[in-house]
Amino acid sequence: MQPTNRSKYLPHAALMAVSLIYGANFTLAKQVMPLYIQPFGFILLRVIFATVMFWLSGLMIKETVARADIPRLMACGLFGVAINQLFFFKGLNITSPINASLLMIVTPILVLVFAVLGKQEKMSVRKILGIVLGTAGASAIILFSNAATNKEASILGDLYVFLNAAAYGTFLVIVKPLMSKYHPFTVIKWVFLFGLIPVLPAGYSELVVVNWSLLDTSAWLVVGYVLLFTTYLAYALNTYAMRSVEPSVVGYYIYVQPICATIIALSLGSDHLTLIKVMAGLVTFAGVYLATTKPTVKAITSTPQSVAE
Repeated sequence: MQPTNRSKYLPHAALMAVSLIYGANFTLAKQVMPLYIQPFGFILLRVIFATVMFWLSGLMIKETVARADIPRLMACGLFGVAINQLFFFKGLNITSPINASLLMIVTPILVLVFAVLGKQEKMSVRKILGIVLGTAGASAIILFSNAATNKEASILGDLYVFLNAAAYGTFLVIVKPLMSKYHPFTVIKWVFLFGLIPVLPAGYSELVVVNWSLLDTSAWLVVGYVLLFTTYLAYALNTYAMRSVEPSVVGYYIYVQPICATIIALSLGSDHLTLIKVMAGLVTFAGVYLATTKPTVKAITSTPQSVAE
């Protein structure tokens, strides 16, 4: 039975929505960090909220996880929740929204590297060139754009975001077998529960000292957006999409994030665009394109009809 157009495009619509949500998050989250909430405290709040929401959402799904899959779920919680989120907010707190979003586009390259190391894909000259270009572009963002913006970006913050991208790339690779075996909400509820274990000691001291009475209306709206959209909805949509498409396809949609993040950051005056950022971003895009796409092979045919077939 062939999939309908609706079922074919829904995963892509979900991934586009995720890109828009994350694109806004680069700027919005910085409005409450560290003035109201420190990064690790904010992540603990996010993970607690998401864990409760996903376990409530999965109440109607009667599915038992095999004991043999527990170690993989624990690894998914470590890379997809704990390291991923802690490093991202820590880095975003001390770097600029545009820098952070540009660095996230190296995720497809990292997914490729991990897939090659896991013998799921083979290396080629094209892929090596793409990895070199992508690495060069990311390095330029970290090393040179900071010199141009000085106070607005931090090399350490960029490195944290890069490690976040590496953790997310690892998560995309190791979670795929679980997505084809269990319902998405079964997977994600366990991923967050296991992710909560390392996040709890990391963020507890920062969360308990938050003076909630100091948050104004705009700060509460940002917190609500991060909890409901960036954490719960984005993960739910991502999980749904990963059930139908390959991890590399999920990685492709990260291309959209820097565009959204840049537009929002510029419109709100929270960052500015420089020639270095543009050039480094283009080099990174080119590297990711070469590393993650296959060259088109044109078939030699005798009639146009055979091409259509």
